[in-house]
Amino acid sequence: MFVKRNSAGEIIALGRQEDGEFAEAIASDSRELLAFLQSAKSAEQLALEQTDQTMARVLEDVIDLLVEQGVIRFTDLPLPAQQKLLARRELRGRRAGIYLLDDSEQLPL
Repeated sequence: MFVKRNSAGEIIALGRQEDGEFAEAIASDSRELLAFLQSAKSAEQLALEQTDQTMARVLEDVIDLLVEQGVIRFTDLPLPAQQKLLARRELRGRRAGIYLLDDSEQLPL
């Protein structure tokens, strides 16, 4: 990726190929580049992204409910989906074991 900057040194445009206006190469994982790309998003796109995490949790809860009620079996899900759900369940389980405000002397970690 190649960038074009204004007189203040801020990225104002992005190009795939180097040319006269886009002479500076920049890493695709550069914080500055990621900030520029984030700022270029529409309000609708930002709103959708903000709800992605909550929707993912809703879907996890729906899958858990369907499995609990016997509507589907966990093993009916594709293997990659099973692996992702199990990994998230494990992470949530670990997080639930951390109590920052606890009356006891020992904090379970």
